[in-house]
Amino acid sequence: MALYDLFIAPFADFAFMRRALLGAWLLSAAASPLGVFLMLRRMSLTGDAMAHAILPGAALGFMFFGLNLMPMTIGGLIAGLVVAFGAGAVARLTVQREDASLAAFYLISLALGVVLISAKGSSVDLMHVLFGSVLALDGGAMALIGGVSVVTLIVMGLLWRALVAECMDPLFFRSVSRLGGVVHFAFLGLVVLNLVAGFQALGSLMVVGLMMLPAAAGRFWSARVGVITALALGFGLISSVLGLLASYHWALPAGPAIILTAGVIYLISMVIGRRGLLGARPAARHRTA
Repeated sequence: MALYDLFIAPFADFAFMRRALLGAWLLSAAASPLGVFLMLRRMSLTGDAMAHAILPGAALGFMFFGLNLMPMTIGGLIAGLVVAFGAGAVARLTVQREDASLAAFYLISLALGVVLISAKGSSVDLMHVLFGSVLALDGGAMALIGGVSVVTLIVMGLLWRALVAECMDPLFFRSVSRLGGVVHFAFLGLVVLNLVAGFQALGSLMVVGLMMLPAAAGRFWSARVGVITALALGFGLISSVLGLLASYHWALPAGPAIILTAGVIYLISMVIGRRGLLGARPAARHRTA
C-alpha cells in the first residue's frame, strides 16, 4: 500500500497529474532525441540560446492577448526562426562565426523579451513564461505538444541518415550531397518548434533541460547514435515520472523538479556509466570520445 501511495496514487487520483505526465512524456519523446543531435554536433548551448530567442515573440503575444496559448506560440515560433536563420545568414555573409552571431541574437532577444513582459505584466507572469506550468496543461496545450512531437519524430525518421552523416563529417556530407543546408535548417526548425511547444509546460528556460540532460546522460553509456537516442528517450520519460512525483510529495515546482531529476540521472551516469568516470579507463575514454 505504501508503494501504491508513493508511485501510483498521485496519477490515479488526480487528472491534472495524468495530463502533466502525458505532456512531459510527449515532450521527452521529441526533445530528447533532438538533444542527442545537438550534442553530437557540438551545439549543446544552441538549445539554450534558442530557448531565450523565443522569448520576445511569446512576450508580444502575451502583451496583446494575455496568457493565451496560440498567440504566444505563434510569436515564439516567429521569433525563434528569425534568430536561427538570422544568425545563420550573418555567419555565411560576414566574417563572424555562427556561435558568436547566435550569442548576439539571443542576448538581444532575451533582454527584449524580459522588458516586454515586465512592461505589461507582473513578476508572476514573467515566472510563468520562463518556467512554465506543467500541472496546468489544458487541451489546447496538449494538442500542440502532441502535434509537434508527431511531426518531429516523422521528420527525424525521414532525415535520420542525413542527420547522422552530418554529425559524423559535416564537410564531407555537404560535399557529396545538396541536402546539407536543407538538413541543417530543418533540424534548427525542429529545435525551435519543440522549444515553443514546451514553453507552456516547462517554460522557455526549463524545456532545454529536458532536451539536453537526458542526451548528455546517454552519452556516458554508449558511443552509438541509436543507443544514445534510445537511452535519452528513456531517461526523459523516467525524469518526467520521478520529477512529478517529487513535486507532488515534497511540494516542489513541477518543471524544475523534472529537470533536477534529469540532472541527477546525468550525474549518476557521469560516475557509473560505461563511458563515465568509473566505467572505463582514461585511455579508453579518450579513444572513443
